[in-house]
Amino acid sequence: MQRTSRSFSAYDHFLALCFGQLTYREGLRDIVACLNSRPHVLYHLGFRGRITRTNVAYANEHRDWRLFAAVAEVLIRRAQQLYQEDLSDPDLPQVAFALDSSIIHLSLKLFPWAYWARSCATGLKLHTTVSLRGNIPTWSAITEASFPDMKMFDHIPVQPGAFYIMDRGYLDFTRLIRLHEGGAKFVVRNKANVRFYVVDSCPVDKRTGLRCNQTIRLKSSWSKHVYRWPLRRIHFRDEQESRSLVFLTNDFDLPAVVICELYRRRWQVELFFKWIKQHLRIRNFFGRSRNAIHCQIWTAICTYLLVAIAKKQIQSSKSLYQILQILSVSAFEQLPLSELLGKTSPSQNPAETQNTPCLLGF
Repeated sequence: MQRTSRSFSAYDHFLALCFGQLTYREGLRDIVACLNSRPHVLYHLGFRGRITRTNVAYANEHRDWRLFAAVAEVLIRRAQQLYQEDLSDPDLPQVAFALDSSIIHLSLKLFPWAYWARSCATGLKLHTTVSLRGNIPTWSAITEASFPDMKMFDHIPVQPGAFYIMDRGYLDFTRLIRLHEGGAKFVVRNKANVRFYVVDSCPVDKRTGLRCNQTIRLKSSWSKHVYRWPLRRIHFRDEQESRSLVFLTNDFDLPAVVICELYRRRWQVELFFKWIKQHLRIRNFFGRSRNAIHCQIWTAICTYLLVAIAKKQIQSSKSLYQILQILSVSAFEQLPLSELLGKTSPSQNPAETQNTPCLLGF
């Protein structure tokens, strides 16, 4: 059993990694050098322990990454509460999640433990469900890069009445049963080799891009035994992209054009992956062990959630990118967030600004 550092707590460790995410540090030396350059404000930032490269490296190696995953779950619940009042399209379901995964590539020379035999490469895979209301991640998991996407159905929490929107990599009827029996709805892109027969067909307005709106049942001896309920098949022609899309869903109530719009908004999960890869540190890593990589990825997710929570709490009109840029140059400023982001009015009582929540004050 590995000992824990008495002078460097888990909270100190979390703050140090979040500081590295917010200020775009390249490594542990950068984090430690920057923090120790302003020792008189470290207590204000929340640090209580001794910040050295050895302490941070040892914590990255031995402190269980599940601690940071648990912190992310707390922040997810807080963010969902703040964003649940966001207005959305009244024609769309109030609870809808986009599910996808993204590969985090690693160097084979530096991370041989992450070897992916099928493609002779190394990496990890980040699985995420993103709420279409607020673009907030509601669940995440990190696996090996070779882990099949469809197997994540065994781990995803199912919320009755919610819609789950997925690409065709998640088309697995043996696992879609879990969503159906859990009272959830799914919209998944169809594959060409799915065999079916048409039970009923509804007329469509081809001016909207729709080509068919059918009720089908699976035809092959294996699939009809596994998934015995009828499905709805919608064929949509995207003239702008010059491609045809076919969707399968277990929902028979929403108009067909709304189902197509739900799938179009699945792109929000792709934007989430793009955002954190461009603006947070999940390409240059602060350690080489599996535990260190997991710690850094989870703190990147926590940082994204903290920025989103701060934006909502102070009702800022600035984008997440703008807020992140301001915070990156204001990490040592002893000012309330509302003032940093230009939300404080000249007539505001100074006593009120002292109660303004700080970024890491959860």
